[in-house]
Amino acid sequence: MGELIETGAIRIYHEVHGSGEPVVLLHGGMASIDLWQAQTAALSPHYRVYLPERRGHGRTPDVPGPITYELMAADTVAYLDRMELARVDLVGWSDGALIAALVALAHPDRVRKLVLIGQYFNPDGQRPEARVLQESFARNPPAMLKDLYATLSPDGPDHFGLVFAKMLHMLETEPNIALETLAQISAPTLIMQGDDDAVTVEHSAAAARAIPDAQLAVLPGTTHAAPLEKPDLINRLILDFLADTQTPKLMPLS
Repeated sequence: MGELIETGAIRIYHEVHGSGEPVVLLHGGMASIDLWQAQTAALSPHYRVYLPERRGHGRTPDVPGPITYELMAADTVAYLDRMELARVDLVGWSDGALIAALVALAHPDRVRKLVLIGQYFNPDGQRPEARVLQESFARNPPAMLKDLYATLSPDGPDHFGLVFAKMLHMLETEPNIALETLAQISAPTLIMQGDDDAVTVEHSAAAARAIPDAQLAVLPGTTHAAPLEKPDLINRLILDFLADTQTPKLMPLS
């Protein structure tokens, strides 16, 4: 069972599962922690898994003002402070990956390892088809998103339009991070994406080259929903990457 906790600027709904070293899972935009069920089940026997829901998402109330990646990254750091988590592994999916990267950039001492799933860092990395789909959603929000919001949000179903408008504005203006900036990430990083994802493979490869000690995994036969489509594969890769000991490279070229 989860609970709402005070973090200063906002109240955050969260759940905690398992025991061991801390891993924080950051969900995607207009989603909730419920989509992490397969990953929570796989990670919680080995780690203490923390699942916060962001402002205006899931069971966390909205607050006045805009929604931005920077604000949500600050909310994430406030959550770590509230839970007295000095250093964690961060696993982010979609918008959650961008937020995880921002936390790693601003607070390198707080992140041990970083997993980024299916996210571009600037408009050049977004596939044109994904942009068309995003524009279609702006004209006609999917019923699935409305239903999810109505089921979980303490603000009630009528508040959906306001939160959705905030998120659309954010996506129209963000993210805009130069890949060269990612070189400042000091945490070992695993970048993952589907081979039919919203981000181009070329962009993820360039991001992996920019981040020191980064790894890249392109998952066959998957989309932006890879953690739902092939959870066993995703879980295996995350567990392998988070392990203290990595398999030695036999023929390294870098």
